[in-house]
Amino acid sequence: MQNKMATGIPSKNGRNYQKNTTSFRIEYEGKLPIEDIFKIHPANLNHIISVVGKHRNKLIYGDNLNVLSTLLDDENVNGKVNLVYIDPPYSTGSSFESRNRNHAYHDHMEGGEYLEFLRQRLILIRELLSETGSIYVHLDENMAFAVKIIMDEIFGVKNFRNWITRKKCNPKNYTRKQYGNISDYIIFYTKTDNYIWNQPFETWTEEAIKKEYQYVEEETGRLYKKVPIHAPGERKGATGQPWRGMLPPPGKHWQYTPETLDEMDARGEIYWSANGNPRRKVYLDNSQGISIQDIWLDFKDAHNQNIKITGYPTEKNAALMKRIIMASSNPGDIVLDAFAGSGTTLAVSEELGRKWIGIDNSALSIDTIIKRLANGSEAMGDFVNGKTANNQYKQISLIEVNRILQTGLDFYIEESPNLELIPEETIKDWNSKLNSLANFL
Repeated sequence: MQNKMATGIPSKNGRNYQKNTTSFRIEYEGKLPIEDIFKIHPANLNHIISVVGKHRNKLIYGDNLNVLSTLLDDENVNGKVNLVYIDPPYSTGSSFESRNRNHAYHDHMEGGEYLEFLRQRLILIRELLSETGSIYVHLDENMAFAVKIIMDEIFGVKNFRNWITRKKCNPKNYTRKQYGNISDYIIFYTKTDNYIWNQPFETWTEEAIKKEYQYVEEETGRLYKKVPIHAPGERKGATGQPWRGMLPPPGKHWQYTPETLDEMDARGEIYWSANGNPRRKVYLDNSQGISIQDIWLDFKDAHNQNIKITGYPTEKNAALMKRIIMASSNPGDIVLDAFAGSGTTLAVSEELGRKWIGIDNSALSIDTIIKRLANGSEAMGDFVNGKTANNQYKQISLIEVNRILQTGLDFYIEESPNLELIPEETIKDWNSKLNSLANFL
């Protein structure tokens, strides 16, 4: 018996049916009107230090809501951010510490309070995005589904692109009566239909090649696979007309006009079966790789002692960020992370030649990012074994420093009574490390 996958067939003579859906929204106590969100008081930023370079990246210590409001008044940022990735708190009811037992942040908000916290920031972020910009929001099962509805309100259902499922860890041996929880989610939206997209591919493996490209062209030795030359949906134009005396199968149309099919056949790109059934040859050497799908299995969080990390809790995989940044931005674009955490987004943006803006209200986050920019990261086992507890850092490499000097960095601290006071020696330490970048050469 042949297995067949269900395929939707466009209606109305082949045209995609336009859904007449009834809009809906999430309501909760304390949901502010959008106009009130734009009245949120901007942050008063104290410009601490600059590392001179071609352009200015921005690292900002402050409440991201007020800081985002401030960025709306920056003509070099407002409407010019090409990519936003945020990994906000997940509404877990927990507090988080670094591997050295230093406090990072509390995650105690829940329900409507949490949704409004994130909604206000998303509304400001939408204004900062360029018309070709994208946003990725990383969450777990606690609030991802409710946030999806909020993002539909803010960005529009039509601008939803993907619900990405990431395998975050190795399988768990649960004693609870439920399936092991090894996934979290990344929600991908764009501001408009015209957005930056660099299609990502995975490299073909020998096993995948053998399974997918089973045929060898005798004349050339090229590997190929056979695919149908028709597609679902009827057409009344050229692709719905007979070709070589044959009509497309019922309910289908040719993928190409008869004229194009003749040209393909003349080039030897059509395979004819013994009973005269035409199929298209798709060659391996024309393939860029395997198109990336919306389930990501290869970007687990640090899971062995040799993986290099900063020690900051909830630190995300650098390869994960590389995929997102390369797919949804180009060199020279601005990448924003309003929950900068360990600085993975910023470090990878730096590596890939993007400008970046990082915001966080955790002193540990800022400390971690500055150390990361100056000194890189350490193997996880060093944290486990306490080798970094004395805060001794390896010498920065000439290549890393030269890159930072080329791009430049402005460091700001929000002057706000809502933030805990930073010890003067901490600020001196941050200044010292940033100055080391400027003075190393």
